[in-house]
Amino acid sequence: MNIVLIGYRCSGKTEVGKILSGDLGRDFLDTDALIEENTGCSIETLISATGWDHFRDMEKVLVEEVSKRDNLVIATGGGVVTDEENVKSLKGNGWIVWLNGKAEVLKERMDREQGSGKIRPSLTGANPLEEIKQVLSIRKPLYKQAGDFMVDTGILSIGEVAATIIKALPKGLHG
Repeated sequence: MNIVLIGYRCSGKTEVGKILSGDLGRDFLDTDALIEENTGCSIETLISATGWDHFRDMEKVLVEEVSKRDNLVIATGGGVVTDEENVKSLKGNGWIVWLNGKAEVLKERMDREQGSGKIRPSLTGANPLEEIKQVLSIRKPLYKQAGDFMVDTGILSIGEVAATIIKALPKGLHG
């Protein structure tokens, strides 16, 4: 069974996933990174060239493929829960952890990422904080419904988030 991390952009899925992978001796996959590897371009470039619908179609195929594998830690894209087939695939062989965070914390993290050169394509065209609030209002119920466990990443360090997840793991998922 896989450990699957869901949550909004900059909630810590990739960094927490790497720690979990190392601590639990599991392979780590980041679906966004795999899409970038498969296409040879950044998510931003891909979306500006082909649009969100094409990206979501690629994501769906990839999610179905990686869900068939076992003993992985999987960090998903923030919008993976917007497609119920994705959630069904991930739940079929995964224990899903929702990394939750407040809009202001997520915006601060996004600003830091942009300062280091990583650009996240806009989802709505609104100013960044308003966009986060708008999208979270739609996605929070989806994250909650998909998740088997939730951790607030706004109040814990990345290491503390990983430790909290490890403590909460159901029997058989520890290694």
